[in-house]
Amino acid sequence: MTKMHSGVVLAAASAAMAVMAGTALTATAASAAKARRCPVVFGHGGYPEGPDASRKDRIRQANNPSAVKDMRRAGADGVEADVQLTRHGTKAVMWHNTTTNGLTGPRRAITDLWWKTGPDNLRDRRISRGPYKGERVYTLREWLDHARASRSFVLLEIKYQAREILASRQYGEAGWREISGPIRERQHRQPIMVYSTDPWIQSELERRHPELIKGPEARWTDGVAWDEPPPSWRGNQTRWQSILKLRPLSVMTNYPGAYRRWVAERCT
Repeated sequence: MTKMHSGVVLAAASAAMAVMAGTALTATAASAAKARRCPVVFGHGGYPEGPDASRKDRIRQANNPSAVKDMRRAGADGVEADVQLTRHGTKAVMWHNTTTNGLTGPRRAITDLWWKTGPDNLRDRRISRGPYKGERVYTLREWLDHARASRSFVLLEIKYQAREILASRQYGEAGWREISGPIRERQHRQPIMVYSTDPWIQSELERRHPELIKGPEARWTDGVAWDEPPPSWRGNQTRWQSILKLRPLSVMTNYPGAYRRWVAERCT
């Protein structure tokens, strides 16, 4: 894949979706002149709200190959996944939560753990609940290779917890190598976008990976707050319609299967 801005990548990928994603988009418009192109769909694993969110969380994020496969089977063209750093920035890993909540072993902050050293290491832990119970934590390199094998578009969120390491004089560059290295090695072969909710990390991503910044892509389209058990997808329809009217190139949703079925009746 040639090096280009993430929006151009998605535009080209959207036009060739039947080849890259292995799916056929159904034309339903009455007139070809009025037809809308369906947006690329990014699956997002929901996280509950409220004071007991960490207890209710079922670890649904697409940070392991089984979750990626499930989202692809449901109709997602790509997935949003989460990048954390282990102690001293020694390994970039795919995990959503600040701590090991949802993993076997004692609860520890991800940034306090070594990847494979010591009895509490992250590599040897397993997901302890939810649909992906028994799955392990993956490195960024491993996960990107699995995503490519499944022909998934990739949206990486660099979690705000990594800032302390990434901004460190002592460990910052090692941490950035762990994040940027796997991305640069693969960005010519698979569509990758990056972002962070942390303003400082976001500014660094814009400096280090300007052509891969998410920007307006993967626009959030759901109107219903996620919880466990999951609310019905039907409460999203009003917002889904309002976002679709804006003709987004791509959207992000906790309900990729329901969204794919819903949107197939409204675009090509």
